[in-house]
Amino acid sequence: MSGTLKLAIGSIAVGIVVFALKYLAFHVSGSIALYSDAIESIINVATAIAAFFAVRLSAIPPDANHPYGHHKAEYLSAVLEGVLIVVAALTILREAYVGFLAPRPLDAPFIGLAINAGASVINAVWCAVLFRWGRRWRSPALLADARHLWTDVITSAGVVVGVALVPLTGWLQLDAIFAALVAVNILWAGWKLVQESVGGLMDEAAPSDTLERVRALISSHAEGALEAHDLRTRHAGRVTFIDFHLVVPGTMTVSESHAVCDRIEDALRAGIEDVVVSIHVEPEEKAKHPGGVPVV
Repeated sequence: MSGTLKLAIGSIAVGIVVFALKYLAFHVSGSIALYSDAIESIINVATAIAAFFAVRLSAIPPDANHPYGHHKAEYLSAVLEGVLIVVAALTILREAYVGFLAPRPLDAPFIGLAINAGASVINAVWCAVLFRWGRRWRSPALLADARHLWTDVITSAGVVVGVALVPLTGWLQLDAIFAALVAVNILWAGWKLVQESVGGLMDEAAPSDTLERVRALISSHAEGALEAHDLRTRHAGRVTFIDFHLVVPGTMTVSESHAVCDRIEDALRAGIEDVVVSIHVEPEEKAKHPGGVPVV
């Protein structure tokens, strides 16, 4: 089992533990704000399960029906997570509205807060683990899960402050107000997550720093060629696809041009993780810039 799959399973286990603690905190205190925090944890569990299946599917090698692999499955998981976040936020807003119109005193707010804070510490530790390995393995599903958990940690901190102020100030509507603020924050996080995932599904180009590295690697390892142009990149999960045209002298043999391509491909694979490279070799009359330019 890959490390990514192990982390996805770990997210499911952590999500279940955190949800149980947060629901206990709500049950003890009766706080709508703590209820909103517990609702978000249900989404954590659901999306962790979706991330597990997405990571497992994305690891399947290319086949006849999917010659480019199954890497985009992770983006589908991230989109699903964004949609579920929006649904959770709307549910919380409804409860906050009802609670604001008919507020009631909290039962045991400080006990509930202590339980909720413990759950948030677990979330924060696991979030750091997901960020570290999600970036290293360039996994959209793990990074989406990490960003959602970080949003959960931040909102939980706000909830703790808000719920603590209710018994201290006697203003019962504060509980519903903080629940609504949690919902708004969750909505924003869900929108950003869906936006990023749709970008991946729409074959956005690699980031500018990656593009510069690709150009530099091609230029420094294309000795013997005349020009490289029409460079294109796209992301699909952990994989970066790179394709371009390489112009070589008309007198160069097929074997010699193939050796140049191999040298460039080896350099790109060594310099950038998880790449698939496609090079179209062209004769010198196809050059777009007579005299030669390294990479266009």
